[in-house]
Amino acid sequence: MEPTPPSESSRKAPGAAEAPATKSNRDAIGARVRVKAGGRTLIDEVRSGSSYISNNDMRVHFGLGSTTKVDWVEVRWPSGLVEKFNNPKVDTFHTLKEGTGTPAPNPP
Repeated sequence: MEPTPPSESSRKAPGAAEAPATKSNRDAIGARVRVKAGGRTLIDEVRSGSSYISNNDMRVHFGLGSTTKVDWVEVRWPSGLVEKFNNPKVDTFHTLKEGTGTPAPNPP
């Protein structure tokens, strides 16, 4: 996991990740990302466009509020592989690469 300093505009969403894939589709579209922080579990998916002739930022952003610690990030890649990335820093963009995390059991 390679941390990248966030831009000024991203400071309101302290946890963000992009997920390049190695076995799945290149942009990891469809990857499901779960974050455990502050006693809560947050879930989002990597998506591309949302309507005709549009595109959204494919990075996944999690607003963590006053939470100062993330316990783990879990990614279910489109290939079916499930991996955990433990204790990532907050207020930082992370690049989570398929095949570099700790294998995790498939969540229900």
